[in-house]
Amino acid sequence: MKKNKVDIITLGCSKNLVDSEMLMRQFAANGYKVEHDPSKIDGEIVVVNTCGFIGDAKEESIEMILDLTEAKKNGKIRNLYVMGCLSERYLQELKVELPEVDKFYGKFNWKELISDLGKSYQNDLALERVITTPKHYAYLKIAEGCNRTCSYCSIPIITGRYQSRSIESLEEEVRLLVGQGVKEFQVIAQDLTYYGLDIYKKLALAELIERLAKIPGVEWLRLHYGYPAKFPYDVLRVIRENDNVCAYMDIALQHVSDNMLKIMRRNITKQETYDLIKRIREEVPGIHLRTTLMVGHPGETEEDFEELVQFVKDIRFERMGAFAYSNEEGTYSYKNYEDSIPAEVKQDRLDYLMRIQERIAAEQSEAKIGNTYKVIVDREEDDFFIGRTEFDSPEVDPEVLITKRDGVKIGQMYQVKIVNAQAFDLYGEIVE
Repeated sequence: MKKNKVDIITLGCSKNLVDSEMLMRQFAANGYKVEHDPSKIDGEIVVVNTCGFIGDAKEESIEMILDLTEAKKNGKIRNLYVMGCLSERYLQELKVELPEVDKFYGKFNWKELISDLGKSYQNDLALERVITTPKHYAYLKIAEGCNRTCSYCSIPIITGRYQSRSIESLEEEVRLLVGQGVKEFQVIAQDLTYYGLDIYKKLALAELIERLAKIPGVEWLRLHYGYPAKFPYDVLRVIRENDNVCAYMDIALQHVSDNMLKIMRRNITKQETYDLIKRIREEVPGIHLRTTLMVGHPGETEEDFEELVQFVKDIRFERMGAFAYSNEEGTYSYKNYEDSIPAEVKQDRLDYLMRIQERIAAEQSEAKIGNTYKVIVDREEDDFFIGRTEFDSPEVDPEVLITKRDGVKIGQMYQVKIVNAQAFDLYGEIVE
């Protein structure tokens, strides 16, 4: 056990990661040595930032906490604190079930941890973070919360109402991060589409991105987690006209049949969904769309699933993920529908959908052979440098495996010619 050392473990999404990075900065400012997701837990203080979105994520969080309570019993750590979405959602239950944890914090009151340790939260550092990603990219969280009422989703229960950050505060944060060497920004929120409506009384995503794109040193901005209904089409002009705004949009569509869209309370129709994608691709030629789809929601018939399959075949998403419905307590679905679709049927539908997507992805990757793209290098491995194009977000999208040569630096961008491809990887060589 190392005295005055804090180990922070982040579970769940990149939005949680931003919170952990902000907490790390406060610990560092108060004289602690702090490490993120260490290979070996050896700090006297451990903080777990939990996820509470779906069953598997909750289980992972609980297992991690149980492992650490055991370590505390054995004297390997002195204090254990838990924060994040799981404790925001189940605060009282966790206090009763896990008394070994020194204190639970929710998603928004984690700043109290600093004062509880007898230290001072430093407001002048509120926009600063200890970056845990490779130093050339970072996540930029532009809002908290969600005002949508999707039937299956527990996020509004956890995070509350939508709260946009001001454009000015985001500009200041980006300038600070550029000063630390960050070149690439993954712009994130539970819902990008709604940005600005609460504080500016208008959709302001386009204005925000346009202003961020003008900041010197910002080489890539990439947009994550749009909502399809009432989509802010003016952001497409910003993507099209700014070379440093990636031709990429992550927009979770979930389903396509009118029956399921209604049951899931998505506020959009099948035809409107097709029209949305058509317009995005017309206004930003070459854009790569990432989406997430759900199978097995209560009420999904075989006919609904077939419509979803046909949708995937029709649209040929450049990037696509899918998951099976999880019956989350407190949600509209939990209260109003029976989770009647067997787990094996959900899994079969999920597997079938992803097999189709894998074939599509392989064809799209093969079509890139012979083309040259700007690629940012993320890391070096034994046989290759590993990088990404503007069409690829870290952790979730394909990578480019680059033939090794002298002089290549992590975090730099190079022109790379694609010479071979697999479904989810490209192989390339740097060209002069």
